[in-house]
Amino acid sequence: MAENNNQVEELIEIYGAREHNLKNIDISIPRNKLIVITGLSGSGKSSLAFDTIYAEGQRRYMESFSAYARSFLGGMERPDVDKINGLSPVISIEQKTTSKNPRSTVGTVTEIYDFMRLLFARAGEAFSYLSGHRMVRQTEDQIIEQLFQNFSKKKLYILAPIVKGRKGHYRELFEQTRKMGFSKVRVDGVVMDVVPKMQVDRYKIHDIEIVIDRIIAEEEDRYRITQSLKTALQHGKGVIMLRDEAGEIHHFSKHLMDPTTGLSYDEPAPNNFSFNSPYGACPTCNGLGKIEEITKESIIPDPSLSISRGGIAPLGEFRDIWIFKKINAVLKNHKVSISTPLEKFPDDVMHILLYGDKMEVEVDSVKHPGTQWTTTFEGIINFLQKQQEEGSDKIRNWVADYTTSNICPDCEGLRLKKEALHFKIGGKNIGELAMMDITALASWFGKAEDLMSEKQKIIGKEVLKEINKRIGFLQDIGLDYLSLNRPLRSLSGGEAQRIRLATQIGTQLVGVLYILDEPSIGLHQRDNVKLIKALQDLRDLGNSVIVVEHDKDMMLEADYVIDIGPGAGRHGGSIVAKGNPTEFLAQNSITAQFLNNTLSIPVPPTRRKGNGDTLKLINATGNNLKNVTLKLPLGTMICITGVSGSGKSSLIHETLYPLLNQHFYKSKKEPLPYKQIKGLEHLDKVIEVDQSPIGRTPRSNPATYTGAFTDIRALFTDLPESKIRGYKPGRFSFNVKGGRCEDCEGAGMKLIEMDFLPDVHIPCETCKGKRYNRETLEVRFKGKSISDVLDMTVEQAVEFFEFQPKILRKIQTLNDVGLGYITLGQHATTLSGGEAQRVKLATELSKKDTGKTFYILDEPTTGLHFKDIEHLLSVLNQLVDKGNTVLIIEHNMDVIKVADYIIDIGPEGGDKGGSIVIEGSPEKVALHPTSYTAKFLKPELNQL
Repeated sequence: MAENNNQVEELIEIYGAREHNLKNIDISIPRNKLIVITGLSGSGKSSLAFDTIYAEGQRRYMESFSAYARSFLGGMERPDVDKINGLSPVISIEQKTTSKNPRSTVGTVTEIYDFMRLLFARAGEAFSYLSGHRMVRQTEDQIIEQLFQNFSKKKLYILAPIVKGRKGHYRELFEQTRKMGFSKVRVDGVVMDVVPKMQVDRYKIHDIEIVIDRIIAEEEDRYRITQSLKTALQHGKGVIMLRDEAGEIHHFSKHLMDPTTGLSYDEPAPNNFSFNSPYGACPTCNGLGKIEEITKESIIPDPSLSISRGGIAPLGEFRDIWIFKKINAVLKNHKVSISTPLEKFPDDVMHILLYGDKMEVEVDSVKHPGTQWTTTFEGIINFLQKQQEEGSDKIRNWVADYTTSNICPDCEGLRLKKEALHFKIGGKNIGELAMMDITALASWFGKAEDLMSEKQKIIGKEVLKEINKRIGFLQDIGLDYLSLNRPLRSLSGGEAQRIRLATQIGTQLVGVLYILDEPSIGLHQRDNVKLIKALQDLRDLGNSVIVVEHDKDMMLEADYVIDIGPGAGRHGGSIVAKGNPTEFLAQNSITAQFLNNTLSIPVPPTRRKGNGDTLKLINATGNNLKNVTLKLPLGTMICITGVSGSGKSSLIHETLYPLLNQHFYKSKKEPLPYKQIKGLEHLDKVIEVDQSPIGRTPRSNPATYTGAFTDIRALFTDLPESKIRGYKPGRFSFNVKGGRCEDCEGAGMKLIEMDFLPDVHIPCETCKGKRYNRETLEVRFKGKSISDVLDMTVEQAVEFFEFQPKILRKIQTLNDVGLGYITLGQHATTLSGGEAQRVKLATELSKKDTGKTFYILDEPTTGLHFKDIEHLLSVLNQLVDKGNTVLIIEHNMDVIKVADYIIDIGPEGGDKGGSIVIEGSPEKVALHPTSYTAKFLKPELNQL
């Protein structure tokens, strides 16, 4: 019996899992091991890992709350499974939860920055931002000794500062001072008597001190002088000033003070170093490090145009609306025409146009000759700023097109108040350390103790240990090119997931079941080893780690592999192979065949040379790029490779794509700095296919995104039943009133706000998720209603619409890119990043290409099995064969080895990257002696 109990404890046992496409799965998963769940895209991997195991773990966690707490949270639906035994507390580390908050940074999420705040608050040395001198603290005894030592037998005023650099009349303060028995005050450097009803100019900035005593610094008066100093320190809240016979002021403080200028700082606390706290955030940029500005250049991109011809970009060409009437009135007042090119405007008129002014305007020269009235013209820039602050989301998005993001001039991007930036350890402030990449930061903290005084070492010993440990975790998972101040929203899904993985390793939890979704995304093979080691460390602490993954190395290093299939969607949902890597390789599943080289993606016998034309980007210098000149042979499949952080995104997404987008579509987004681009005449359009969602609500789906749904609605409108009833295309739309279910407004789902947890969508009780009302569903084509069509998989729809060529063309491409298993009406919120990217790719493929199109894809293999990659490459090759150019940023060797041309960027990440290491055919690149990509590419090409 005891033996059976031990066996149960060592296994997670799942019986009768039927969530989504799972076919009544029974499986036992070993605990405290690294387990990989693999299989074709859509086979049911996520259904088992996230929708069954994780969902049940979450439900049990919720059940542990009191009935009172659960009443606020609502119940969680039990996943469709008979029983799960041996389940530990579950933590999911997914890719979809990347924070969009600009205040979330690598430092805050990993808590390294929190430990640094503590270190600087307790061990930092303060320096004056006025003089640069070290700030000093003095005790009462020290102040008294300095007074007698430095001012012996001299006449002095002892002053207690009570107002410093503030406006106000201070009538009540003077009255209170008089009642306390003080007869004199010093206001703005002038000593005066305190009289009843005394006040100062409320609109001016004032410095006010109470004159506590007038003394001669002699030893026989030590007791009286000591008492006066104590009184001054009490009223001045630890700060006093001495004024000598020459009128010179000397500052003393029990707090941090610059003895030269009198500048004092509050006692430092961790909050003073937080850019998310009003105590530490730079007041100019509110702790964001950047300010959004509307500049003259952004709203007048072409000064040679006149206002009437659209010279003011946000307003467009002249129309008979109020703002143009007001501008016309302003210009008439200054004898300038609305048809005059903006570059010929006098400077004063341009300033008024942009920033406004008061003006005299004639009302009506016919009805009221000579009559004028005064009005205020706020100016175009002020008008846009007001709209940005007070307008609707739509208006704010419109204004956002004309704003530019600039580094904050006060904190220079460091996010903190100047006081916080003048606390230093080893000559560095906390902002400078947060700007370093992790490699440089690790080096600095590694020798930090050598830069610290003995007192600092004692204070900071334990904090330094924790910081070094957490920095080590980031290095272990290949993120040493990031900096602590890097916003989390600027990271890729894979990077953000690995950041959270490092945080979890740092918490040192034991007995937990971790579930990860493709953590290898965005990771070069060189760093894969580090990731696998990090997951094994997590396991060795005493945790179970389940990874949904397609990576070959991860499978071979796992303790146990589960393959779900055999196909996708309704063809999947079964366990087709399982066991440790040795057992797994001996089985006959598609995955096992790719792992044991029975199946493989072949290397093409020849490489395309291209059409002879070249696109050349000269001297790109944005971010870490080091004067890069990029030469792209057109009419080929090009792969951009390199370790994470080497500069691939800076070069392609932030320089090349915005530049092409500006050229072809007049986009507002500015590319990163470059010198010149040549060869644009050889292209006629650019298409970027990234992994951002195709929509953020359940209303978006593959059918609407690809445009197939418009044709499907037109088909249903043309049916005899629709014509008899007088139905128009809008009747079959779930976004407008008429045919939709009004209870859920055509969403098919209802949003339930979960307060402390993410909101959840549940099926509408009225239409049961069908989106439409009964009358609309009565119209059928080949026995299927519009709702039935949305519930079809792409694979089924291809058969169903085989004689509708317009519809078929759009859904056939979804099938071609390996998405036959998704439904036409699948909610966009349930699609992974890789699936969303392939929906976009299919949409572009269904359009007629010109043979001069430039496609940019970012890791299209995300979420793809070896077999799916084969499908994808077939589609991409078709595009290139028609004369188009396909550029792919990729780490997957199966894609890299079939490319015509490779450009390897590096050699490292961050500051040590940003150069082209090698470019040319895969065979040429594989021979490079130091390229990391070459090292892994060579065996793929079977080169010795």
